[in-house]
Amino acid sequence: MVGRTVNKPWSQWYGERISSIFLPECSVYMLLENTVKRFPDHTAIIFNDKLIDYTTLKNQVDKLAGKWKELGLKKGDRIGLMTANHPLYIVSYYAAQALGLIVVQVNPMYTSRELMQIVIDSSVQYIVFDKIAKRTVVKIKKLHTFEQCFSIEEEDSDFPTIQSLIESGKEIDGPEEVDPQSDVAVIQYTGGTSGTMKGAMLTHYNLTSNVVQSFEMYGDTMIPGEEVILGATPLYHVYAMTSVMNLGIHLGAKILLFPKFEIQDVLDNITKYRPTFFPGVPRMYNAFINYPEIEEYDLKCLKHCSCGSAPLPIEVINRFEALTGAVIGEGFGLSEASPSTHRNPPFAKRKVGSIGIPLPLTDCIIIDCDNTELGPNCVGELLISGPQIMKGYWNSEEETRQALQNGWLYTGDLAMMDEEGYFYIVGRKKEMIIVGGFNIYPQEVESVLYEHPDIQEAAVASIPSSEFDETIKAFIVPKEGAAIDLDEIKGYCYSKLTPYKVPKEFEILDELPRNTVGKLLKRLLIKGELEKRAEGINGK
Repeated sequence: MVGRTVNKPWSQWYGERISSIFLPECSVYMLLENTVKRFPDHTAIIFNDKLIDYTTLKNQVDKLAGKWKELGLKKGDRIGLMTANHPLYIVSYYAAQALGLIVVQVNPMYTSRELMQIVIDSSVQYIVFDKIAKRTVVKIKKLHTFEQCFSIEEEDSDFPTIQSLIESGKEIDGPEEVDPQSDVAVIQYTGGTSGTMKGAMLTHYNLTSNVVQSFEMYGDTMIPGEEVILGATPLYHVYAMTSVMNLGIHLGAKILLFPKFEIQDVLDNITKYRPTFFPGVPRMYNAFINYPEIEEYDLKCLKHCSCGSAPLPIEVINRFEALTGAVIGEGFGLSEASPSTHRNPPFAKRKVGSIGIPLPLTDCIIIDCDNTELGPNCVGELLISGPQIMKGYWNSEEETRQALQNGWLYTGDLAMMDEEGYFYIVGRKKEMIIVGGFNIYPQEVESVLYEHPDIQEAAVASIPSSEFDETIKAFIVPKEGAAIDLDEIKGYCYSKLTPYKVPKEFEILDELPRNTVGKLLKRLLIKGELEKRAEGINGK
């Protein structure tokens, strides 16, 4: 059993407000109900220049919930939401919460195989989909029996539409009673970067706690009723679910929603609606700083920015902040934690390259391979406990036992804490490379490559070269118009890194493989490399 031996040095940064934080035990639906009482006439959603106020939003939610109840949907039923960002995603999500349904969030770009894996594992009974996902849903419907399927497209004549259900629905008298501590609100499947999807069970208390924790972490810099959130990250991803949708509704913010991230469209809307808060992912920040005419746009409206899904290189942070004057509050989270666990706080020191300090009421320790707690400046596995930590994995007792032990979530991430309680992610435990007895963390090498003026993106991976050996290889994407000299890049790395850390091979790619929320899929790089080697093709 892991016991605490090291003090919590991050506590020194919490002010009185953070130290006395109160986490209400309520359903996710109550986030909306409470905000409607405070800001009934405020705009809730802006989508394609159409504005929806909070009273109208709740009216649509309650009518859809009423209609679904009439159709037989009941507490504990699983309902898949498989759509790109759209107001009806938010309506469907909160209507499901009103009835005590369990929302299963699904990427609309998933293939039939991926969707089948999810619907079988979680026994999805109902599904809401858009035109992107329709073909996949129709195909799966022949193999998996959904009790009902619903389309968000108004012109869909093959399935009942969400809009028609709202129009014919009668508002519910009140939400279904739930036990916030034990009742599951969302099954969030992990991104599958390891090839195996697992459904994290997030309770109502997990989700509402993380919303309040996140809000309090921003301190007095975030004002209820006055924020405008740039919502370009997919809501089906746990990061946007909390940082865009649930936090936005808790704040009474305007959610400026985009069906997908297209840089020109986003820039035009920033000019028009002046968002103040942007929860983005690395590829979005990269798109901003590399947009040819970016200097012509006024981005000074942005006050707060955060980054999820993957680490953000320091060079990208510096360039974006120079453009906007905003501060990107680097942080950390994972699906199993609803998702936020760490953030660089605006009320204390900021350390670029750090994920910051734990959110209020969140505890963390670093352990070695013998489960012994390590002190400051030692690299080990990061363990986390707190009110936002999942109940477990759906339908997977063994995976749950491995991940949750003695009240701690074993993250599988290698991290370090400094003397002041700031944490640094070094890399994934499974990604650590050992060469000649030395530990090499890909993230460190990638950070050096990102600093090179001709490199737009970089990924470093370990390629097995024999039963007992491995090779470090760097995959790089040049900036537009840049001519990369690989010998020069290798020399550059030698000038910045200890020789054993320098990749032995480099390859230029047009793009890196990523999922739809920008998470780098290194396993595909490794798989492709092994296939090439089997065919006798080697990189430089």
